[in-house]
Amino acid sequence: MQKVLIIAYYWPPAGGPGVQRWLKFVKYLKDYSIEPVVYVPQNPNYPIIDASFVNEIPKDVKIYKQKINEPYGLASFLSKNKTKKISSGLIQSKNQSLIEKILLWVRGNFFIPDARKNWVKPSVNYLTKVVEEENINTIITTGPPHSMHLIGLKLKEKLGVSWVADFRDPWTSIGYHKKLRLSKASAKKHKYLEHLVLNRADSIVVTSETTKNEFLNITNKPIEVITNGFDGDIASDVALDDKFTISHIGSLLTGRNPENLWLALEELCNENEAFKNSLSLQFIGVVSEDVLQTIYKYNLKSYVNLIGYVSHTEALKYQEKSQVLLLSEINSPDTVGIIAGKLFEYMRAKRPILAIGPKGWEVSNIIKETNTGVAFNYNDTSNIKSLLLDWFFKYQTKELSVNSTNINTYSRKERTAKLANHLYGYCI
Repeated sequence: MQKVLIIAYYWPPAGGPGVQRWLKFVKYLKDYSIEPVVYVPQNPNYPIIDASFVNEIPKDVKIYKQKINEPYGLASFLSKNKTKKISSGLIQSKNQSLIEKILLWVRGNFFIPDARKNWVKPSVNYLTKVVEEENINTIITTGPPHSMHLIGLKLKEKLGVSWVADFRDPWTSIGYHKKLRLSKASAKKHKYLEHLVLNRADSIVVTSETTKNEFLNITNKPIEVITNGFDGDIASDVALDDKFTISHIGSLLTGRNPENLWLALEELCNENEAFKNSLSLQFIGVVSEDVLQTIYKYNLKSYVNLIGYVSHTEALKYQEKSQVLLLSEINSPDTVGIIAGKLFEYMRAKRPILAIGPKGWEVSNIIKETNTGVAFNYNDTSNIKSLLLDWFFKYQTKELSVNSTNINTYSRKERTAKLANHLYGYCI
């Protein structure tokens, strides 16, 4: 059994999608003769907590922890609410307060690559002994936060271990990067660190073909695309909502605001009395104020049901009983390679997926290949109306369903098998 050291920031009891990728890999790696050893912070400042994930940690996995000093506690003296929103990615694009502007500028220019930069040096010192005592030859870092990759870089230089850098999201091309009010010098430093990591790692893992193609312009190191996936059995025989519920699970950030959908829904409510009486917009998770104001602008406030954050287990139940599942992404060329982890859990739920995102979005291809729903661009309103009306008629006759194909390839165990093959091919 070969050992690998996994260096991560997000780990149970953290909530949200960032924690699940490596929690699930750790769950299944031993099935492929790889023993994971995990290193995570002892006292992290997670914006979302989901204690249910703790129960999924394998009982026999060895976990090393060390204290981390983060700046969010100090920043919260200025504004606890604003600090929490920024740390969780909820960056308002309009009407930013002076405090928000200051926090973003400080975050972008004083903490490069991110607010965990001060954990790098003590982690390298601590892990040097762990690597030697555990007889570990391969390490894996997962980001963001990309400070985790700097830990890998230093351990690679110091110990000569094999190193895999896993990017759950891109680095300098990710959407929120442009909102950090970076100086030219700070932007240049981000680029430098990104180039360093991509060229010093032995291999790279990414979650989309778009990110792979982007990185191929920076490095000639081997790059493997391993998307996220779903865990557990595919849903069946679940009692559906009585209402025509269109549900979004997870954070609905400022830029993920499908205004053409809200317009289509307003028109359908005005044109079809039965649709008007049956519609329910259900949001499970954090919703940006910008998004809510847009929804209300289209006279849909009475249909909105704000559930808020729930445990992952509860979120899965909401997915399974919803009539339609909504997935949206920022309308930008920078986001065509962003594939939200919820997509694969939506597949597992076996409910129709309504996706709205940028032109050329990779999600569109996956939905089409698996026959799990329909994807639209942000400038398409009439076709969204037609589809929703068709789905509504099927809902009325209890015939609204999904005949998906080949979704088992996106199970977490199959994703882990692909990871194991990559590790044996390049690092172990």
